[in-house]
Amino acid sequence: MVKILLGLVAAVVIAVGGFFGFEYYTQHRIKGEVEAAFEQIRASGGKATHGKVSFDLKSRTLRIDDIATESASQPPVRVKVAGITASGVGQPDATRFSADAIEAIDLEINASMPAGADWQVTYKVPRIAAKDFSGPASLPRPPASSSTIDLYRLLIEQFGALTASSITAPSIAGTMNSGNLALGNGEFAYSNLALRDIKAGKIAAATIDRMTFTATSQPKGKPEKVTGDLANLAAQDVDTLAAAVILDPQRANDDQYYRVYRQISAGAYTITSGQGPVVRIEGLTADDIGARPSRLQLAALLATIPSGTAQPTPAQAREMMERAAKIYEGVRIGNAEIRGLSMDMPEGGFKLASLRFNLENGKTGEFAVEGFDGRSPQGPIKLDRFALKGVDVAGLLRMTALFSNPAQPPPPDQALGMIALLEGAELKGFAAPYKNTGKPINVDLVRLDWGQFVGPIPSKARLIAKMSGPLDTTHPGQRMLIATGLDKLALDLDLGTVWTEASRSFVVEPATVELGGMLKASARISLANVPREVFSINPLQAAAMATQIEAGGIELTVRDLGVVDRAVAHYARMQNISRDAARLAIVKDVRDSGAKTAASNPDAEAVVDSLARFIETPGTTLTIKLTPLGKVPAIQLFHLLQTDPLIALSQFRLEAATAL
Repeated sequence: MVKILLGLVAAVVIAVGGFFGFEYYTQHRIKGEVEAAFEQIRASGGKATHGKVSFDLKSRTLRIDDIATESASQPPVRVKVAGITASGVGQPDATRFSADAIEAIDLEINASMPAGADWQVTYKVPRIAAKDFSGPASLPRPPASSSTIDLYRLLIEQFGALTASSITAPSIAGTMNSGNLALGNGEFAYSNLALRDIKAGKIAAATIDRMTFTATSQPKGKPEKVTGDLANLAAQDVDTLAAAVILDPQRANDDQYYRVYRQISAGAYTITSGQGPVVRIEGLTADDIGARPSRLQLAALLATIPSGTAQPTPAQAREMMERAAKIYEGVRIGNAEIRGLSMDMPEGGFKLASLRFNLENGKTGEFAVEGFDGRSPQGPIKLDRFALKGVDVAGLLRMTALFSNPAQPPPPDQALGMIALLEGAELKGFAAPYKNTGKPINVDLVRLDWGQFVGPIPSKARLIAKMSGPLDTTHPGQRMLIATGLDKLALDLDLGTVWTEASRSFVVEPATVELGGMLKASARISLANVPREVFSINPLQAAAMATQIEAGGIELTVRDLGVVDRAVAHYARMQNISRDAARLAIVKDVRDSGAKTAASNPDAEAVVDSLARFIETPGTTLTIKLTPLGKVPAIQLFHLLQTDPLIALSQFRLEAATAL
């Protein structure tokens, strides 16, 4: 019995001794592997140190204390960690490392902004944890270049090799210091950062409950402070490998778009600026955000930015604008919307229901603001919708670069090129006070589109406008209308022009206008033999080519909606006679004047008769057609209309008719 007991005791001692021996061997091996990893950082030109390394075999828990690293990139990135603990560690194969959970405490990252060493950025993370973690068992090969962007790309690629069910950080605090009072300093903080379902370089969701920042500066020697608060920031379906591809300088010829985010959204956002305005946003979303490497060359852009506060030279400014234009051409945003934008200012402020845009190839299909509500000293201002169509943002940046040197403004043809950077504009539901009348101007719709460019000049355009407003008693031209009892005027306009190169014709059509309570008119005006060269910005060339233009047919239709009765009533008051007498007097005057015109142009008699019937019978529609009798030079015609209208009209066959 004693022998058996001694045997058992001996077995336990041997087993315990063997266990601790194996644990010592395992811990010694892990220390060697940790040291080998740090040596790899040092071998690449960086710095890396660590404190105690311990390993508990029972719980398979690894702990490394006092980690400090510094990258070889310039400016360097410095990382400090008080301690990292990995529990449930394992090695599924020779190339992978896994852990049930990893926790790092007191993480600090210090880096300089890529554009020079003016800005120092520091992040402090009290605790960051990962669950169900798996990653490479060894560090990646350092990049050939030591640039900060290459280091960021390396970190993104390394992140793409990780898997985890979650990575969380309850809080993150940071500072930005410029070392320059004019540029200022700042502080920022994040709460409850969470990354979910990380696998194969993709993150199913990344969320932050709250982000705050404070920035102070002294641009004019006086301290200025700006604070911000953002809630519920979230990104869905994040593709980190796509981001790494975009930053890869070897992809400089890759013109393919890579989607980085399926959607980014945020809740309430508030920005406060000292004694200045308070800006609030209820929420924002942006879908399908991606980029193409051929255009998004950040390193090239950052290389053009002067360090410090030095004012860029005109050449530097042009290069910066060109690089920025390429970035806009490289970024794609399917749809973006900012909701509930408001600004509180001492003089009033405004609210905006939404702001929407998209972006691809440096252009927006539409940039629209909706639901504007503000105030002016004269009263409230409202706007249902304002939109710019087909804005070439990249082109505008390049055009801005042309004006970077005031001593050398761009030639006129380049300046006029700005017209081609916008396809049109639209305004709906606008209401604003008119002077101090207490009455508003109402714009139901104004829409302007243009295109079909000949050089920098559009040869096709259309304007639609529907608006109304009060008449101004101080305006001499409006007093007569006010005298007829009209207190406001409504305008409905539809005007289109188009030049057709094949037929060399230029036509004004449609051309309709309606003055509410007055009249409705439409016209069709055509010009023939219009050469392409007439659309030149050179005034001498345009004038010389304009001599070839010939007048075409003209058709004018006017429908009386009350203008005749108002004119008759005004004439009656002026002459102190009855309205019937006034109407007869006006008709007689028309016929007497027309008789003189008919002597030189027999066709004028029909026009005079139709005009007389138009005045005699309220609500009549008058139609007049002018057909050129031969080739009528347009410039000569315009000159005759100013000097001798009767001779000008004699070159046309005149037709007129009236109808109810």
